[in-house]
Amino acid sequence: MSQSDARRPPTASWFGSNETLCDIGIGELEHAHPRKPWPTIRSATAVDAEVVTRIYIDSWNAGFGELIEQSNRIVTSELVERWRSDLAKSAPHRWWVAEHTGKVVGFVGIGPSRDPVDATLGELDTIAIDPSYWRIGIGKALASLAFRHLVADGYNEAIVWTVKGYERGIAFYEAMGWKRDGGVRDNGRQIRLRRPLSI
Repeated sequence: MSQSDARRPPTASWFGSNETLCDIGIGELEHAHPRKPWPTIRSATAVDAEVVTRIYIDSWNAGFGELIEQSNRIVTSELVERWRSDLAKSAPHRWWVAEHTGKVVGFVGIGPSRDPVDATLGELDTIAIDPSYWRIGIGKALASLAFRHLVADGYNEAIVWTVKGYERGIAFYEAMGWKRDGGVRDNGRQIRLRRPLSI
């Protein structure tokens, strides 16, 4: 879950527009797990803005409510419009949503780093999952897809920002190969993780 702009606080290509992914490690996305219903991941569009905003707010409140100010956020029309604008952006900014049994339950975005501003450094912009669908592999599927697209877009490494003390999120990133690099911002309330993009 990561953000630096006023639209939203930090949270954190697969080669087809509509793929079924599974709860597996980086570089093994082609193999499906036989026992679980896995999400379908597709490119996001501006039409997804309302559900993306709701998921963002719900995951924000569930994940960060006790860690930083501005907890218990609510969905507003202004926030929906900001997300609508973001989802409509073209490459190098890319967004996807995960659908589980026909319902959008998570999303992820990537692009060039904004903090620091560096067109050669990739960034995992935001990843957010409906809290009702935490811990069933959807976040891992989205993060794996984002990783593959960062590689395909030619980045050699990427960063993600998250909230200091958000141990669930930090453990998730570290399990997927991201490492804290000492970067901080927002008076130390956010920390940066980084990972090389060789596979």
